[in-house]
Amino acid sequence: MTQTTSPINFFASVTDPRVERTQKHSLDSILFISLCAVICGAESWNEIEDYGNAKIDWLEKFLYLPNGIPSHDTFNRVISMLDPKELNDSFVAWTKSIAELTDGEVVAIDGKCLRGSSDEGTGTYTHPVSAWASANNLLLAQEKVAGKSNEITAIPRLLRILELKNCIVTIDAMGCQREIAKTIIDRGADYILALKGNQPEMLDRVSGSFTYIKPSSVHTMEGKSHGREERRICSVITNLENIVDKEKWPGLKSLVRIESHMRDIKSGESHKETRYYISSLEADAQCINHSIRTHWCVENQIHWTLDVAFGDDASRKQKDNAAQNFSLLNRIGLNIIKNAKVSSMGVKGHRKKAGWDNDYLLYALKSFDVIKN
Repeated sequence: MTQTTSPINFFASVTDPRVERTQKHSLDSILFISLCAVICGAESWNEIEDYGNAKIDWLEKFLYLPNGIPSHDTFNRVISMLDPKELNDSFVAWTKSIAELTDGEVVAIDGKCLRGSSDEGTGTYTHPVSAWASANNLLLAQEKVAGKSNEITAIPRLLRILELKNCIVTIDAMGCQREIAKTIIDRGADYILALKGNQPEMLDRVSGSFTYIKPSSVHTMEGKSHGREERRICSVITNLENIVDKEKWPGLKSLVRIESHMRDIKSGESHKETRYYISSLEADAQCINHSIRTHWCVENQIHWTLDVAFGDDASRKQKDNAAQNFSLLNRIGLNIIKNAKVSSMGVKGHRKKAGWDNDYLLYALKSFDVIKN
Protein backbone atom coordinates (compact mmCIF):
# COMPACT_ATOMS: atom_id res chain seq x y z
CA MET A 1 0.00 0.00 0.00
CA THR A 2 1.24 3.48 -0.85
CA GLN A 3 2.97 5.26 2.01
CA THR A 4 0.90 8.30 2.95
CA THR A 5 -0.01 10.47 5.90
CA SER A 6 -2.76 8.18 7.16
CA PRO A 7 -3.96 6.25 10.19
CA ILE A 8 -2.63 3.07 8.59
CA ASN A 9 0.87 4.53 8.32
CA PHE A 10 0.78 5.71 11.88
CA PHE A 11 -0.34 2.21 12.84
CA ALA A 12 2.98 1.04 11.41
CA SER A 13 4.50 1.98 14.76
CA VAL A 14 2.20 -0.48 16.55
CA THR A 15 4.03 -3.63 17.63
CA ASP A 16 2.78 -6.85 16.05
CA PRO A 17 2.18 -9.17 19.05
CA ARG A 18 2.49 -12.38 17.02
CA VAL A 19 5.46 -14.69 16.63
CA GLU A 20 6.85 -14.11 13.14
CA ARG A 21 6.35 -17.70 11.98
CA THR A 22 2.60 -17.42 12.70
CA GLN A 23 2.10 -14.29 10.59
CA LYS A 24 0.18 -15.54 7.57
CA HIS A 25 -1.40 -12.10 7.21
CA SER A 26 0.36 -8.76 7.69
CA LEU A 27 -0.75 -6.47 10.50
CA ASP A 28 -1.28 -3.70 7.93
CA SER A 29 -3.72 -5.92 6.04
CA ILE A 30 -5.62 -6.89 9.19
CA LEU A 31 -5.97 -3.27 10.26
CA PHE A 32 -6.84 -1.94 6.81
CA ILE A 33 -9.51 -4.60 6.17
CA SER A 34 -10.92 -4.06 9.68
CA LEU A 35 -11.10 -0.30 9.20
CA CYS A 36 -12.80 -0.59 5.80
CA ALA A 37 -15.24 -3.15 7.17
CA VAL A 38 -16.12 -0.94 10.15
CA ILE A 39 -16.71 2.06 7.88
CA CYS A 40 -19.02 -0.14 5.79
CA GLY A 41 -21.12 -1.31 8.74
CA ALA A 42 -19.33 -4.34 10.22
CA GLU A 43 -19.86 -4.68 13.98
CA SER A 44 -18.38 -8.12 14.67
CA TRP A 45 -15.34 -10.21 13.76
CA ASN A 46 -17.47 -12.51 11.59
CA GLU A 47 -18.82 -9.52 9.67
CA ILE A 48 -15.27 -8.23 9.10
CA GLU A 49 -14.31 -11.61 7.60
CA ASP A 50 -17.47 -11.66 5.46
CA TYR A 51 -16.76 -8.13 4.24
CA GLY A 52 -13.17 -9.07 3.33
CA ASN A 53 -14.26 -12.10 1.31
CA ALA A 54 -16.96 -10.09 -0.48
CA LYS A 55 -14.53 -7.28 -1.35
CA ILE A 56 -11.30 -9.23 -1.88
CA ASP A 57 -10.92 -8.13 -5.52
CA TRP A 58 -11.16 -4.46 -4.47
CA LEU A 59 -8.90 -4.92 -1.43
CA GLU A 60 -6.19 -6.55 -3.55
CA LYS A 61 -5.78 -3.22 -5.36
CA PHE A 62 -4.17 -1.90 -2.17
CA LEU A 63 -3.00 -4.96 -0.24
CA TYR A 64 -0.85 -8.02 -0.86
CA LEU A 65 -3.02 -10.95 0.21
CA PRO A 66 -1.18 -14.18 -0.74
CA ASN A 67 -3.17 -16.13 1.88
CA GLY A 68 -6.53 -14.55 1.18
CA ILE A 69 -8.67 -12.91 3.86
CA PRO A 70 -7.90 -13.67 7.53
CA SER A 71 -10.50 -15.64 9.47
CA HIS A 72 -12.75 -13.99 12.04
CA ASP A 73 -10.70 -15.72 14.75
CA THR A 74 -7.54 -14.10 13.39
CA PHE A 75 -9.11 -10.64 13.36
CA ASN A 76 -10.33 -11.19 16.92
CA ARG A 77 -7.07 -12.62 18.24
CA VAL A 78 -4.71 -10.09 16.65
CA ILE A 79 -6.70 -6.92 17.36
CA SER A 80 -7.43 -8.07 20.92
CA MET A 81 -3.70 -8.57 21.52
CA LEU A 82 -2.60 -5.13 20.27
CA ASP A 83 -1.27 -2.70 22.85
CA PRO A 84 -4.12 -0.15 23.23
CA LYS A 85 -1.72 2.61 24.24
CA GLU A 86 0.34 2.17 21.07
CA LEU A 87 -2.85 2.06 19.01
CA ASN A 88 -4.20 5.20 20.66
CA ASP A 89 -0.86 7.04 20.31
CA SER A 90 -0.99 6.27 16.58
CA PHE A 91 -4.55 7.57 16.41
CA VAL A 92 -3.58 10.80 18.17
CA ALA A 93 -0.63 11.28 15.81
CA TRP A 94 -3.02 10.87 12.87
CA THR A 95 -5.55 13.39 14.16
CA LYS A 96 -2.77 15.90 14.87
CA SER A 97 -1.64 15.56 11.26
CA ILE A 98 -5.08 16.28 9.79
CA ALA A 99 -6.64 18.70 12.30
CA GLU A 100 -5.60 22.31 12.67
CA LEU A 101 -7.46 23.66 15.70
CA THR A 102 -8.57 27.25 15.34
CA ASP A 103 -8.41 30.00 17.96
CA GLY A 104 -11.49 29.79 20.18
CA GLU A 105 -12.43 26.31 19.01
CA VAL A 106 -14.40 24.37 21.61
CA VAL A 107 -12.80 21.06 22.59
CA ALA A 108 -15.37 19.07 24.57
CA ILE A 109 -14.11 16.41 26.98
CA ASP A 110 -16.61 13.72 27.96
CA GLY A 111 -16.68 10.05 28.95
CA LYS A 112 -18.74 7.11 27.67
CA CYS A 113 -19.24 3.68 29.20
CA LEU A 114 -19.20 0.71 26.79
CA ARG A 115 -22.07 -1.22 28.39
CA GLY A 116 -21.41 -4.48 26.57
CA SER A 117 -17.75 -4.67 27.55
CA SER A 118 -18.21 -6.10 31.07
CA ASP A 119 -17.81 -9.77 31.91
CA GLU A 120 -20.96 -11.04 33.56
CA GLY A 121 -20.99 -10.31 37.26
CA THR A 122 -17.85 -8.16 37.39
CA GLY A 123 -19.49 -4.78 36.89
CA THR A 124 -16.26 -3.49 35.31
CA TYR A 125 -16.69 -1.71 31.99
CA THR A 126 -14.40 -0.17 29.41
CA HIS A 127 -14.92 3.57 29.82
CA PRO A 128 -13.12 5.84 27.30
CA VAL A 129 -12.93 9.60 27.79
CA SER A 130 -12.97 11.43 24.47
CA ALA A 131 -11.92 14.85 23.19
CA TRP A 132 -14.11 16.30 20.43
CA ALA A 133 -13.05 19.30 18.30
CA SER A 134 -16.29 21.09 17.44
CA ALA A 135 -15.19 23.20 14.46
CA ASN A 136 -13.17 20.37 12.92
CA ASN A 137 -16.03 17.91 13.57
CA LEU A 138 -13.37 15.45 14.65
CA LEU A 139 -12.64 13.12 17.53
CA LEU A 140 -9.08 14.02 18.56
CA ALA A 141 -8.20 11.36 21.11
CA GLN A 142 -9.51 9.03 23.78
CA GLU A 143 -8.19 7.76 27.10
CA LYS A 144 -9.41 4.59 28.79
CA VAL A 145 -10.38 4.64 32.45
CA ALA A 146 -11.58 1.85 34.74
CA GLY A 147 -14.81 3.66 35.61
CA LYS A 148 -16.58 7.01 35.86
CA SER A 149 -14.83 7.96 39.10
CA ASN A 150 -11.41 7.63 37.49
CA GLU A 151 -12.12 10.27 34.84
CA ILE A 152 -10.45 12.70 37.27
CA THR A 153 -7.07 11.04 36.66
CA ALA A 154 -7.66 10.24 32.98
CA ILE A 155 -8.63 13.76 31.88
CA PRO A 156 -5.22 15.36 32.66
CA ARG A 157 -3.49 12.54 30.74
CA LEU A 158 -5.78 13.18 27.78
CA LEU A 159 -5.21 16.94 27.90
CA ARG A 160 -1.42 16.55 27.92
CA ILE A 161 -1.36 14.71 24.58
CA LEU A 162 -3.46 17.33 22.76
CA GLU A 163 -2.47 20.58 21.06
CA LEU A 164 -4.89 23.00 22.74
CA LYS A 165 -3.33 26.46 22.42
CA ASN A 166 -6.03 29.18 22.25
CA CYS A 167 -8.85 26.62 22.40
CA ILE A 168 -11.72 26.55 24.91
CA VAL A 169 -11.93 23.25 26.81
CA THR A 170 -15.33 22.33 28.22
CA ILE A 171 -15.82 19.53 30.77
CA ASP A 172 -18.77 18.36 32.86
CA ALA A 173 -18.81 18.46 36.66
CA MET A 174 -16.55 15.42 37.07
CA GLY A 175 -13.71 17.47 35.59
CA CYS A 176 -14.14 20.48 37.87
CA GLN A 177 -10.82 19.97 39.67
CA ARG A 178 -7.94 22.35 40.36
CA GLU A 179 -5.37 20.04 38.77
CA ILE A 180 -7.45 19.81 35.60
CA ALA A 181 -7.84 23.61 35.47
CA LYS A 182 -4.07 23.96 35.88
CA THR A 183 -3.37 21.44 33.10
CA ILE A 184 -5.64 23.34 30.69
CA ILE A 185 -3.99 26.68 31.48
CA ASP A 186 -0.53 25.11 31.14
CA ARG A 187 -1.55 23.86 27.66
CA GLY A 188 -2.29 27.46 26.61
CA ALA A 189 -6.08 27.01 26.56
CA ASP A 190 -9.07 28.37 28.46
CA TYR A 191 -11.63 26.35 30.37
CA ILE A 192 -15.33 26.23 31.20
CA LEU A 193 -15.96 23.70 33.98
CA ALA A 194 -19.43 22.66 35.13
CA LEU A 195 -20.26 22.84 38.83
CA LYS A 196 -22.43 20.32 40.67
CA GLY A 197 -22.56 18.55 44.01
CA ASN A 198 -18.99 17.24 43.85
CA GLN A 199 -17.82 20.80 44.66
CA PRO A 200 -20.56 21.80 47.15
CA GLU A 201 -18.81 24.81 48.74
CA MET A 202 -17.78 26.27 45.38
CA LEU A 203 -21.28 25.68 44.01
CA ASP A 204 -22.86 27.50 46.97
CA ARG A 205 -20.49 30.44 46.63
CA VAL A 206 -20.91 30.73 42.86
CA SER A 207 -24.71 30.53 43.02
CA GLY A 208 -24.69 32.94 45.97
CA SER A 209 -22.66 35.46 43.98
CA PHE A 210 -25.52 35.88 41.54
CA THR A 211 -27.89 36.96 44.34
CA TYR A 212 -26.10 40.24 45.02
CA ILE A 213 -23.49 40.87 42.30
CA LYS A 214 -24.63 42.36 39.00
CA PRO A 215 -23.47 40.33 35.98
CA SER A 216 -20.79 41.92 33.83
CA SER A 217 -22.22 40.39 30.66
CA VAL A 218 -25.51 38.72 29.66
CA HIS A 219 -26.48 36.91 26.48
CA THR A 220 -29.69 35.16 25.41
CA MET A 221 -29.85 32.31 22.90
CA GLU A 222 -33.11 30.91 21.51
CA GLY A 223 -33.80 27.86 19.37
CA LYS A 224 -35.96 24.85 18.57
CA SER A 225 -34.89 21.21 18.52
CA HIS A 226 -36.23 17.75 19.37
CA GLY A 227 -39.81 19.05 19.60
CA ARG A 228 -39.13 21.78 22.11
CA GLU A 229 -38.37 25.49 22.27
CA GLU A 230 -35.45 26.61 24.40
CA ARG A 231 -34.32 29.98 25.70
CA ARG A 232 -30.87 30.05 27.32
CA ILE A 233 -29.78 33.08 29.32
CA CYS A 234 -26.07 33.21 30.10
CA SER A 235 -24.94 35.60 32.85
CA VAL A 236 -21.26 36.14 33.66
CA ILE A 237 -19.72 37.67 36.80
CA THR A 238 -16.08 38.71 37.04
CA ASN A 239 -16.29 39.90 40.67
CA LEU A 240 -14.80 36.95 42.57
CA GLU A 241 -14.95 38.43 46.08
CA ASN A 242 -17.30 35.66 47.27
CA ILE A 243 -14.96 32.85 46.18
CA VAL A 244 -12.73 31.53 48.96
CA ASP A 245 -9.23 30.42 47.87
CA LYS A 246 -9.87 31.68 44.36
CA GLU A 247 -6.12 31.92 43.82
CA LYS A 248 -5.96 28.11 44.09
CA TRP A 249 -7.97 27.83 40.88
CA PRO A 250 -5.43 28.59 38.10
CA GLY A 251 -6.64 31.17 35.62
CA LEU A 252 -10.07 31.66 37.22
CA LYS A 253 -11.64 34.87 35.90
CA SER A 254 -15.39 34.44 35.74
CA LEU A 255 -18.47 32.75 37.23
CA VAL A 256 -21.24 31.63 34.90
CA ARG A 257 -24.95 30.96 35.28
CA ILE A 258 -27.04 29.34 32.54
CA GLU A 259 -30.82 29.58 32.90
CA SER A 260 -32.59 27.28 30.45
CA HIS A 261 -36.30 27.80 29.83
CA MET A 262 -37.72 24.89 27.84
CA ARG A 263 -41.24 24.34 26.48
CA ASP A 264 -42.55 21.18 24.87
CA ILE A 265 -44.15 22.34 21.62
CA LYS A 266 -46.75 19.56 21.56
CA SER A 267 -47.86 19.49 25.20
CA GLY A 268 -47.08 23.08 26.11
CA GLU A 269 -45.38 21.97 29.33
CA SER A 270 -42.56 24.23 30.53
CA HIS A 271 -39.42 23.45 32.47
CA LYS A 272 -36.66 25.63 33.90
CA GLU A 273 -33.13 24.54 34.76
CA THR A 274 -30.24 26.53 36.23
CA ARG A 275 -26.62 25.43 35.95
CA TYR A 276 -23.38 27.00 37.14
CA TYR A 277 -19.83 27.02 35.79
CA ILE A 278 -16.41 28.52 36.47
CA SER A 279 -14.20 29.78 33.65
CA SER A 280 -10.84 31.30 32.77
CA LEU A 281 -12.53 33.41 30.10
CA GLU A 282 -13.27 37.11 30.43
CA ALA A 283 -16.85 38.38 30.67
CA ASP A 284 -18.03 37.44 27.17
CA ALA A 285 -21.46 35.91 27.75
CA GLN A 286 -22.10 35.30 24.05
CA CYS A 287 -18.90 33.27 23.63
CA ILE A 288 -19.47 31.33 26.86
CA ASN A 289 -23.13 30.63 26.04
CA HIS A 290 -22.15 29.29 22.62
CA SER A 291 -19.30 27.21 24.07
CA ILE A 292 -21.49 25.53 26.71
CA ARG A 293 -24.18 24.80 24.13
CA THR A 294 -21.52 23.34 21.84
CA HIS A 295 -20.25 21.05 24.62
CA TRP A 296 -23.49 19.12 24.71
CA CYS A 297 -23.18 18.43 20.99
CA VAL A 298 -20.61 15.80 21.97
CA GLU A 299 -23.51 13.65 23.13
CA ASN A 300 -25.09 13.72 19.66
CA GLN A 301 -21.91 13.93 17.59
CA ILE A 302 -20.07 11.06 19.33
CA HIS A 303 -21.92 9.07 21.95
CA TRP A 304 -25.40 8.88 20.44
CA THR A 305 -23.98 8.29 16.95
CA LEU A 306 -21.65 5.53 18.16
CA ASP A 307 -24.55 3.79 19.91
CA VAL A 308 -27.14 4.12 17.14
CA ALA A 309 -24.98 3.97 13.99
CA PHE A 310 -22.07 1.80 15.20
CA GLY A 311 -23.72 -0.40 17.85
CA ASP A 312 -21.10 0.67 20.40
CA ASP A 313 -23.13 -0.13 23.51
CA ALA A 314 -24.46 -3.41 22.13
CA SER A 315 -20.98 -4.78 21.44
CA ARG A 316 -20.07 -7.75 23.66
CA LYS A 317 -16.34 -7.81 22.93
CA GLN A 318 -14.62 -8.70 26.20
CA LYS A 319 -11.41 -10.57 25.37
CA ASP A 320 -8.16 -8.84 26.38
CA ASN A 321 -8.10 -5.38 24.73
CA ALA A 322 -10.88 -6.17 22.24
CA ALA A 323 -13.44 -3.65 23.50
CA GLN A 324 -11.00 -0.74 23.71
CA ASN A 325 -9.29 -1.43 20.38
CA PHE A 326 -12.51 -2.08 18.47
CA SER A 327 -14.00 1.11 19.93
CA LEU A 328 -11.00 2.99 18.52
CA LEU A 329 -11.65 1.52 15.07
CA ASN A 330 -15.25 2.72 15.41
CA ARG A 331 -14.04 6.20 16.25
CA ILE A 332 -11.64 6.32 13.30
CA GLY A 333 -14.51 5.19 11.09
CA LEU A 334 -16.75 7.88 12.56
CA ASN A 335 -14.12 10.57 11.84
CA ILE A 336 -13.83 9.45 8.24
CA ILE A 337 -17.58 9.12 7.62
CA LYS A 338 -18.51 12.43 9.25
CA ASN A 339 -15.92 14.37 7.28
CA ALA A 340 -16.51 12.69 3.91
CA LYS A 341 -20.29 13.00 3.74
CA VAL A 342 -21.57 14.29 0.42
CA SER A 343 -25.31 14.28 1.19
CA SER A 344 -27.63 14.90 4.11
CA MET A 345 -28.27 11.24 4.99
CA GLY A 346 -27.26 10.07 8.45
CA VAL A 347 -24.07 8.30 9.47
CA LYS A 348 -25.75 4.89 9.29
CA GLY A 349 -26.84 5.60 5.72
CA HIS A 350 -23.32 6.64 4.75
CA ARG A 351 -21.93 3.40 6.19
CA LYS A 352 -24.32 1.46 3.97
CA LYS A 353 -23.39 3.59 0.97
CA ALA A 354 -19.69 2.92 1.57
CA GLY A 355 -20.43 -0.81 1.71
CA TRP A 356 -22.44 -0.79 -1.51
CA ASP A 357 -20.34 1.67 -3.51
CA ASN A 358 -16.56 1.09 -3.73
CA ASP A 359 -16.10 4.50 -5.35
CA TYR A 360 -17.71 6.22 -2.37
CA LEU A 361 -15.56 4.24 0.09
CA LEU A 362 -12.49 5.18 -1.97
CA TYR A 363 -13.57 8.84 -1.83
CA ALA A 364 -13.99 8.64 1.96
CA LEU A 365 -10.56 7.06 2.42
CA LYS A 366 -8.90 9.57 0.10
CA SER A 367 -10.51 12.41 2.07
CA PHE A 368 -8.17 11.52 4.93
CA ASP A 369 -5.26 10.32 2.78
CA VAL A 370 -5.77 6.72 3.94
CA ILE A 371 -5.34 5.99 0.24
CA LYS A 372 -3.32 8.59 -1.67
CA ASN A 373 -4.68 10.17 -4.82
